[in-house]
Amino acid sequence: MLTKEGRQLVNTPGASYPVFFSVVTGFSLSNIFLLVRMPCHNQQLNNVSSGQEHPMKQVRFANSSSSVPAVVSNSEPSDATTTQSVSQDSLGPQLKLLPLNDQIRELQTIIRDKTTSRGDFVFCADRLIRLVVEEGLNQLPYSECTVTTPTGYKYEGVKFERGNCGVSIMRSGEAMEQGLRDCCRSIRIGKILIQSDEETQKAKVYYAKFPPDVYRRKVLLMYPILSTGNTVIEAVRVLIEHGVQPKHIILLSLFSTPHGAKSIIQEFPDITILTTEVHPVAPTHFGQRYFGTD
Repeated sequence: MLTKEGRQLVNTPGASYPVFFSVVTGFSLSNIFLLVRMPCHNQQLNNVSSGQEHPMKQVRFANSSSSVPAVVSNSEPSDATTTQSVSQDSLGPQLKLLPLNDQIRELQTIIRDKTTSRGDFVFCADRLIRLVVEEGLNQLPYSECTVTTPTGYKYEGVKFERGNCGVSIMRSGEAMEQGLRDCCRSIRIGKILIQSDEETQKAKVYYAKFPPDVYRRKVLLMYPILSTGNTVIEAVRVLIEHGVQPKHIILLSLFSTPHGAKSIIQEFPDITILTTEVHPVAPTHFGQRYFGTD
Protein backbone atom coordinates (compact mmCIF):
# COMPACT_ATOMS: atom_id res chain seq x y z
CA MET A 1 0.00 0.00 0.00
CA LEU A 2 1.33 3.45 -0.94
CA THR A 3 0.86 6.50 1.27
CA LYS A 4 0.05 10.00 0.00
CA GLU A 5 3.76 10.84 -0.10
CA GLY A 6 4.52 7.82 -2.31
CA ARG A 7 5.89 5.67 0.51
CA GLN A 8 5.02 2.00 0.81
CA LEU A 9 3.83 0.89 4.24
CA VAL A 10 5.13 -2.50 5.34
CA ASN A 11 3.77 -4.25 8.40
CA THR A 12 6.71 -5.86 10.15
CA PRO A 13 5.75 -8.65 12.61
CA GLY A 14 6.72 -7.88 16.20
CA ALA A 15 7.60 -4.21 15.50
CA SER A 16 6.01 -1.49 17.65
CA TYR A 17 6.47 1.19 14.98
CA PRO A 18 5.69 1.43 11.24
CA VAL A 19 8.40 0.88 8.63
CA PHE A 20 8.30 2.91 5.41
CA PHE A 21 9.92 2.29 2.02
CA SER A 22 10.46 5.47 0.00
CA VAL A 23 9.71 4.60 -3.64
CA VAL A 24 11.50 6.68 -6.26
CA THR A 25 10.37 6.23 -9.89
CA GLY A 26 13.09 5.15 -12.31
CA PHE A 27 15.42 3.71 -9.68
CA SER A 28 16.29 0.07 -9.24
CA LEU A 29 15.55 -1.85 -6.10
CA SER A 30 19.06 -1.27 -4.82
CA ASN A 31 18.44 2.49 -4.88
CA ILE A 32 15.39 2.36 -2.67
CA PHE A 33 16.09 4.01 0.67
CA LEU A 34 14.76 2.57 3.88
CA LEU A 35 13.26 5.07 6.29
CA VAL A 36 12.67 3.87 9.80
CA ARG A 37 10.74 6.08 12.16
CA MET A 38 11.88 5.75 15.77
CA PRO A 39 9.31 5.34 18.56
CA CYS A 40 7.75 8.58 19.86
CA HIS A 41 8.57 9.71 23.35
CA ASN A 42 5.14 8.67 24.60
CA GLN A 43 5.26 5.18 23.11
CA GLN A 44 5.85 2.30 25.50
CA LEU A 45 9.11 0.48 24.98
CA ASN A 46 9.35 -3.28 24.86
CA ASN A 47 11.15 -3.55 28.18
CA VAL A 48 8.40 -1.54 29.90
CA SER A 49 5.65 -3.68 28.46
CA SER A 50 7.50 -6.77 29.61
CA GLY A 51 7.62 -5.51 33.18
CA GLN A 52 11.34 -4.63 33.26
CA GLU A 53 10.94 -1.19 34.77
CA HIS A 54 13.59 0.83 36.55
CA PRO A 55 12.96 0.66 40.32
CA MET A 56 11.48 3.86 41.71
CA LYS A 57 12.75 5.39 44.93
CA GLN A 58 10.77 7.80 47.09
CA VAL A 59 11.78 9.53 50.32
CA ARG A 60 9.18 11.50 52.18
CA PHE A 61 9.73 14.64 54.24
CA ALA A 62 10.13 14.17 57.95
CA ASN A 63 6.97 16.14 58.76
CA SER A 64 4.82 14.37 56.20
CA SER A 65 1.67 12.78 57.58
CA SER A 66 1.34 10.53 54.54
CA SER A 67 1.39 6.79 54.96
CA VAL A 68 3.80 6.39 52.04
CA PRO A 69 6.87 4.49 53.24
CA ALA A 70 10.20 6.25 53.39
CA VAL A 71 11.72 4.05 50.69
CA VAL A 72 9.85 2.18 47.95
CA SER A 73 12.12 -0.18 46.07
CA ASN A 74 12.24 -3.74 44.84
CA SER A 75 15.74 -4.13 46.23
CA GLU A 76 17.42 -3.68 49.57
CA PRO A 77 17.88 -0.01 50.60
CA SER A 78 21.36 1.42 50.56
CA ASP A 79 23.19 2.40 53.74
CA ALA A 80 22.77 6.11 52.96
CA THR A 81 19.00 5.76 52.41
CA THR A 82 18.60 3.78 55.61
CA THR A 83 20.56 6.39 57.56
CA GLN A 84 18.36 9.16 56.15
CA SER A 85 15.11 7.45 57.12
CA VAL A 86 16.23 6.59 60.64
CA SER A 87 17.58 10.08 61.27
CA GLN A 88 14.38 11.74 60.03
CA ASP A 89 12.17 9.67 62.29
CA SER A 90 14.41 10.19 65.32
CA LEU A 91 14.94 13.94 64.90
CA GLY A 92 11.36 14.83 64.06
CA PRO A 93 9.82 17.41 61.74
CA GLN A 94 12.64 19.95 62.16
CA LEU A 95 14.78 17.89 59.77
CA LYS A 96 13.66 17.90 56.15
CA LEU A 97 15.26 15.87 53.38
CA LEU A 98 14.92 16.47 49.69
CA PRO A 99 13.02 13.59 48.06
CA LEU A 100 15.70 11.17 46.97
CA ASN A 101 16.03 10.35 43.26
CA ASP A 102 18.74 9.10 40.94
CA GLN A 103 19.71 12.63 39.91
CA ILE A 104 20.46 13.66 43.49
CA ARG A 105 22.25 10.40 44.20
CA GLU A 106 24.51 10.92 41.20
CA LEU A 107 25.38 14.46 42.29
CA GLN A 108 26.15 13.23 45.80
CA THR A 109 28.34 10.46 44.38
CA ILE A 110 30.34 12.80 42.14
CA ILE A 111 30.92 15.25 44.98
CA ARG A 112 32.15 12.47 47.29
CA ASP A 113 34.40 10.84 44.66
CA LYS A 114 38.05 11.75 45.28
CA THR A 115 38.85 11.33 41.57
CA THR A 116 36.35 14.00 40.47
CA SER A 117 37.98 16.97 38.73
CA ARG A 118 37.45 20.40 40.25
CA GLY A 119 35.42 21.53 37.24
CA ASP A 120 32.99 18.64 37.60
CA PHE A 121 32.95 19.10 41.38
CA VAL A 122 31.92 22.75 41.16
CA PHE A 123 29.37 22.04 38.42
CA CYS A 124 27.67 19.27 40.38
CA ALA A 125 27.87 21.19 43.65
CA ASP A 126 26.14 24.18 42.05
CA ARG A 127 23.39 21.92 40.73
CA LEU A 128 22.82 20.37 44.15
CA ILE A 129 22.90 23.80 45.81
CA ARG A 130 20.24 25.05 43.42
CA LEU A 131 17.95 22.14 44.30
CA VAL A 132 18.36 22.82 48.03
CA VAL A 133 17.78 26.57 47.59
CA GLU A 134 14.62 25.97 45.54
CA GLU A 135 13.20 23.72 48.24
CA GLY A 136 14.29 26.18 50.92
CA LEU A 137 12.23 28.88 49.23
CA ASN A 138 9.23 26.56 49.42
CA GLN A 139 9.50 26.78 53.22
CA LEU A 140 9.01 30.56 53.14
CA PRO A 141 5.57 32.20 53.34
CA TYR A 142 3.57 32.98 50.21
CA SER A 143 0.31 34.87 49.84
CA GLU A 144 -2.51 34.44 47.35
CA CYS A 145 -2.90 36.96 44.57
CA THR A 146 -4.82 37.53 41.33
CA VAL A 147 -3.16 38.61 38.10
CA THR A 148 -4.48 39.47 34.65
CA THR A 149 -3.07 37.56 31.68
CA PRO A 150 -2.41 39.17 28.26
CA THR A 151 -5.73 37.71 27.07
CA GLY A 152 -7.60 39.42 29.90
CA TYR A 153 -8.09 36.25 31.93
CA LYS A 154 -7.99 36.49 35.73
CA TYR A 155 -5.55 33.98 37.17
CA GLU A 156 -5.54 32.98 40.85
CA GLY A 157 -1.96 32.41 41.97
CA VAL A 158 0.53 33.09 44.75
CA LYS A 159 3.34 35.56 45.30
CA PHE A 160 6.49 35.49 47.36
CA GLU A 161 6.17 37.56 50.53
CA ARG A 162 8.83 40.14 51.26
CA GLY A 163 10.92 40.19 54.40
CA ASN A 164 13.45 37.41 53.80
CA CYS A 165 17.23 37.36 53.66
CA GLY A 166 20.14 34.99 53.36
CA VAL A 167 23.10 34.58 55.71
CA SER A 168 26.18 32.60 54.69
CA ILE A 169 28.67 31.15 57.14
CA MET A 170 32.07 31.92 55.65
CA ARG A 171 33.83 30.46 53.83
CA SER A 172 32.10 27.35 52.50
CA GLY A 173 28.66 28.94 52.93
CA GLU A 174 29.59 31.52 50.31
CA ALA A 175 29.43 28.76 47.70
CA MET A 176 25.65 28.80 48.13
CA GLU A 177 25.17 32.54 47.68
CA GLN A 178 25.01 32.51 43.89
CA GLY A 179 22.39 29.78 43.90
CA LEU A 180 20.22 31.94 46.17
CA ARG A 181 20.74 35.04 44.01
CA ASP A 182 19.82 33.07 40.90
CA CYS A 183 16.42 32.45 42.47
CA CYS A 184 15.99 35.80 44.28
CA ARG A 185 17.82 38.55 42.41
CA SER A 186 17.45 41.32 44.98
CA ILE A 187 17.64 39.32 48.21
CA ARG A 188 19.96 40.68 50.89
CA ILE A 189 22.72 38.39 52.14
CA GLY A 190 24.59 38.76 55.42
CA LYS A 191 27.81 37.03 56.45
CA ILE A 192 29.26 35.38 59.54
CA LEU A 193 32.89 34.34 59.93
CA ILE A 194 33.37 31.62 62.53
CA GLN A 195 36.49 29.58 63.13
CA SER A 196 37.14 26.75 65.55
CA ASP A 197 40.02 26.84 67.99
CA GLU A 198 42.59 24.20 67.02
CA GLU A 199 43.11 23.11 70.63
CA THR A 200 39.65 23.35 72.20
CA GLN A 201 37.60 22.98 68.96
CA LYS A 202 35.34 25.72 70.31
CA ALA A 203 33.79 27.96 67.68
CA LYS A 204 34.62 31.67 67.84
CA VAL A 205 32.93 34.51 65.96
CA TYR A 206 35.33 36.86 64.14
CA TYR A 207 32.93 38.80 61.93
CA ALA A 208 29.18 39.28 61.55
CA LYS A 209 27.31 41.62 59.20
CA PHE A 210 23.53 41.48 58.66
CA PRO A 211 20.80 43.68 57.18
CA PRO A 212 19.75 46.29 59.77
CA ASP A 213 16.25 44.83 60.09
CA VAL A 214 17.30 41.19 60.17
CA TYR A 215 15.20 40.66 63.31
CA ARG A 216 12.06 41.16 61.21
CA ARG A 217 13.07 38.76 58.44
CA LYS A 218 12.99 35.05 57.73
CA VAL A 219 16.62 33.90 57.46
CA LEU A 220 18.01 31.30 55.07
CA LEU A 221 21.22 30.26 56.84
CA MET A 222 23.64 28.67 54.35
CA TYR A 223 26.29 26.14 55.35
CA PRO A 224 26.88 23.15 53.06
CA ILE A 225 28.43 20.61 55.46
CA LEU A 226 27.13 19.84 58.96
CA SER A 227 29.75 17.75 60.73
CA THR A 228 29.75 18.50 64.46
CA GLY A 229 27.20 21.30 64.28
CA ASN A 230 29.29 23.62 66.48
CA THR A 231 29.77 26.28 63.81
CA VAL A 232 26.06 26.47 63.01
CA ILE A 233 25.11 26.58 66.70
CA GLU A 234 27.40 29.56 67.22
CA ALA A 235 26.01 31.27 64.11
CA VAL A 236 22.43 30.82 65.33
CA ARG A 237 23.38 32.31 68.68
CA VAL A 238 24.70 35.39 66.92
CA LEU A 239 21.45 35.71 64.97
CA ILE A 240 19.45 35.40 68.18
CA GLU A 241 21.55 38.17 69.70
CA HIS A 242 20.44 40.32 66.76
CA GLY A 243 16.78 39.61 67.49
CA VAL A 244 16.10 36.72 65.09
CA GLN A 245 13.81 34.01 66.43
CA PRO A 246 14.98 30.41 65.87
CA LYS A 247 11.64 29.50 64.29
CA HIS A 248 12.39 32.05 61.54
CA ILE A 249 15.70 30.38 60.64
CA ILE A 250 15.92 27.78 57.87
CA LEU A 251 19.31 26.08 57.65
CA LEU A 252 20.22 25.10 54.07
CA SER A 253 22.79 22.32 53.92
CA LEU A 254 23.97 19.75 51.38
CA PHE A 255 25.28 17.02 53.68
CA SER A 256 24.81 16.37 57.39
CA THR A 257 25.90 13.83 59.93
CA PRO A 258 23.35 12.47 62.44
CA HIS A 259 25.41 13.97 65.27
CA GLY A 260 25.52 17.42 63.65
CA ALA A 261 21.79 17.59 62.97
CA LYS A 262 20.93 16.25 66.41
CA SER A 263 23.19 18.75 68.17
CA ILE A 264 21.60 21.70 66.37
CA ILE A 265 18.02 20.56 66.96
CA GLN A 266 18.67 19.80 70.64
CA GLU A 267 20.09 23.30 71.10
CA PHE A 268 17.38 25.03 69.03
CA PRO A 269 14.24 22.87 68.78
CA ASP A 270 12.40 25.43 66.63
CA ILE A 271 14.98 25.68 63.84
CA THR A 272 14.38 23.99 60.47
CA ILE A 273 17.17 22.01 58.78
CA LEU A 274 16.95 21.23 55.07
CA THR A 275 19.54 18.87 53.57
CA THR A 276 19.94 16.19 50.89
CA GLU A 277 21.59 13.47 52.95
CA VAL A 278 22.22 12.40 56.53
CA HIS A 279 25.25 10.12 56.68
CA PRO A 280 27.86 9.36 59.38
CA VAL A 281 30.64 10.46 57.01
CA ALA A 282 30.32 14.00 55.62
CA PRO A 283 32.45 15.33 52.72
CA THR A 284 34.39 17.79 54.86
CA HIS A 285 36.67 18.58 51.91
CA PHE A 286 33.82 20.49 50.25
CA GLY A 287 34.98 24.06 50.93
CA GLN A 288 38.60 23.50 49.96
CA ARG A 289 37.65 21.58 46.82
CA TYR A 290 35.03 24.09 45.73
CA PHE A 291 37.36 27.10 46.05
CA GLY A 292 40.42 25.25 44.76
CA THR A 293 42.52 25.43 47.91
CA ASP A 294 42.85 21.69 48.53
